[in-house]
Amino acid sequence: QVQLVESGGGLVQAGGSLRLSCAASGTIFRINDMAWYRQAPGKQRELVATITTGIMTNYADSVKGRFIISRDNAKKMGYLQMNSLKPEDTGVYYCNAKVKVGLYSEAALYWGQGTQVTVSS
Repeated sequence: QVQLVESGGGLVQAGGSLRLSCAASGTIFRINDMAWYRQAPGKQRELVATITTGIMTNYADSVKGRFIISRDNAKKMGYLQMNSLKPEDTGVYYCNAKVKVGLYSEAALYWGQGTQVTVSS
């Protein structure tokens, strides 16, 4: 079984910064792509950023230049550095990862439980 656990959320003033972490544990052979999503109250979950095993990154236009996604494969960790936060960044942030549990297994998608980020104006 694979588990993803997010941490690092909280309450911050506009213009501030937070660093979210995503810790993967369990039976893991390899973690492929990782991503961060967020869901604001009353809105659909949206993609924030992605990172491949080759460390290629992509960002939603709304966070480009402010957020940085990264990973530490040895530690099985993913990160989202969020700078210049705005009230519209408020929401529950989720990480997901495509994980192979064995050499010959297909990669399956796993989600964390989410961490709340609240940005006050």
